[in-house]
Amino acid sequence: MGKNKKISVKQNPQTLAMLGLCTAAAMILSYVESFIPSVIPGLKIGLPNVVIVFVLYRAGWPSAAAVSLVRVVLTAILFGSVMSLAYGLAGAVLSLIVMTLLRRLHFFSVVGVSVAGGVAHNAAQILVAAAVMQTTQIVYYLPVLIIGGTIAGILIGIAGGVLLSRFPETISAKRR
Repeated sequence: MGKNKKISVKQNPQTLAMLGLCTAAAMILSYVESFIPSVIPGLKIGLPNVVIVFVLYRAGWPSAAAVSLVRVVLTAILFGSVMSLAYGLAGAVLSLIVMTLLRRLHFFSVVGVSVAGGVAHNAAQILVAAAVMQTTQIVYYLPVLIIGGTIAGILIGIAGGVLLSRFPETISAKRR
C-alpha cells in the first residue's frame, strides 16, 4: 500500500479495533494527565493529543475526529463536567481543523502541525471562556497560553513523531 493511502473501517475491520484502542489510550492519557499538577492555570500538556496526531497521520482526519470526539465526550462524562465538555470540544474541534489543514500542505513537520494544534486548542478555549464569563478581559491571558501551547505542542509533536516511526503501518496496513 502507498504511504499516504488511507483505509476505511468498511475496507478493513481491524481499523475499527485499532481506533478503539487509540481511543482507550487517549482516555487513559487524559486520566493520567489529570494527576499532573498545572504550573500555569488552565494549561495542560495535552498528552491525549499524541494519540490524535498519530491517528491523523495514519488514518486521516475523519478517524482522528472520531477518536477525539469520543475521547472528549467520554472523558467529560467520566472525569469532568459540562464545562469541561464545552472547553474540550471547542479545543479539540479547532485544533483538529488547524492540524488537518496544515498537514495537507505537506510543508510542516509533525512537530509544526502539533504546535499549531496546541495553540489553536488554547485559542478556542479562551473564546469559550470569554463567552461563559461574558468578558473579553480573558483574552489578555492568551499570550501565556500561546507560549504554553507552543511548548506542549513541541513535546507532543516529538512524541507523536516517535510513535509514527515505531508504528509505521499500524492502522493503514491491511492485515490478513
